[in-house]
Amino acid sequence: MAFLCVITSMTTAAIISTIIFGGTFALILTEKVHRSVVAMAGAVLMVLAGITFDFYYPEDALNAVDFNTLGLLFGMMILVVVLERTGVFQYLGILTAKKTKGNPWLLMLALGTLTAVLSMILDNVTTIILIVPITIIIARMLKISATPLLLVEAMLSNVGGTATLVGDPPNIMIGSAADFTFNAFLAHSLPTVLVVGVVTFIIFRFLFKKELSKAPENIEELMQMNEKDAITDLPTLKKGLAVLAGVVVLFFLHGVLQLEASLIALIGAAAILLLVTATKDPQPIIEKTELSVLLFFASLFITVGGLEHAGVLESLAQIITSSAESNLLLTAIIILWVAAIASAIVDNIPLTVAMIPIILYLQQSGVPVDLLWWALVFGVGFGGNGSPIGSTAGIIVVSKSEQTDEPISFKRWLKYGIPATTAGLAIASVVLVIFYYSGFVTV
Repeated sequence: MAFLCVITSMTTAAIISTIIFGGTFALILTEKVHRSVVAMAGAVLMVLAGITFDFYYPEDALNAVDFNTLGLLFGMMILVVVLERTGVFQYLGILTAKKTKGNPWLLMLALGTLTAVLSMILDNVTTIILIVPITIIIARMLKISATPLLLVEAMLSNVGGTATLVGDPPNIMIGSAADFTFNAFLAHSLPTVLVVGVVTFIIFRFLFKKELSKAPENIEELMQMNEKDAITDLPTLKKGLAVLAGVVVLFFLHGVLQLEASLIALIGAAAILLLVTATKDPQPIIEKTELSVLLFFASLFITVGGLEHAGVLESLAQIITSSAESNLLLTAIIILWVAAIASAIVDNIPLTVAMIPIILYLQQSGVPVDLLWWALVFGVGFGGNGSPIGSTAGIIVVSKSEQTDEPISFKRWLKYGIPATTAGLAIASVVLVIFYYSGFVTV
């Protein structure tokens, strides 16, 4: 009933913005035109429609862009490009391949676990930017498919990031609104993440049975290689690692220092450019960054901003709110699945921004909302794995996969992402039921 009321009350702005977003998403899905071009066209159409129907203007579009995300991406890309030129990723690739003897299944376990653990500590975007180049080098060296390795890294970066307060931007926002501590996330979220991570490995072991069973090539040559020979510029490597260490320390302290993650990444980028290219033109380094990814994100933020200004996300939240007072557990599960589905379509940051005031309103009305907060944490955290545009990590992995012999298409991602995401959400649903009946959260 609430759904029908929301549909019938939709304004012209809401209908137009939904059509534009839906058309943009559908065209991205066809892969007939590059996703960055499609997203930019969608952003332009959204602003033009906003001006015409008086709901969205250029200044609104500018405010919708999350420059913190763009700055973080660009800064870390610069740092990774400089490190990549030293041969350090080849070094790590050879070392990892030798330790696992090139076994694709062991490689997936090693790289996936490393990604998940790092994503609990670092921002998951930073983790993916660091891990993916190593993965591509290993796959190319052993002549094995990079697809299962890249996909498990993308998905476990999102899953791992859900485990801690600092692992993912939505967690920081939810933790602030709900007054959740770092330890609260470890107690409530980490156990769930561990189970979902194990299940994700099992699902991928089954879905990629053929790829993971293929015998790697060049094993004899690989075992004879000296990984130290891969380092081509030791002085630059030392400078780069020093800067990276400083960036990681600042990430840990960003709350105390009140520094945005983007500023920290840009400080690192500026420092490495000063140390390495002080008297040279930095253009060759900048050219190797994924500028099309930044364009895609900026355009996507603008398009989603149009949905926000047209009231579409608020209408979606109203559907959820109508059942809150009558059945708290059902409402939590609805929030989990709706947030997850929405996070597979739009970036989870604006979705989280839209959902937080709704839950705070329920709290002010006397509804115990702890269960709803954890439903939102799991929904936006796990749901991003449902599609390649559902998370920053996914977009980066798809973009980087174009450097391999098997680029990850939108449809191929869905083939593997939907089963893994569905399993994760099913586990999260069971966890919410346990929370509700065990008294682990206030209800």
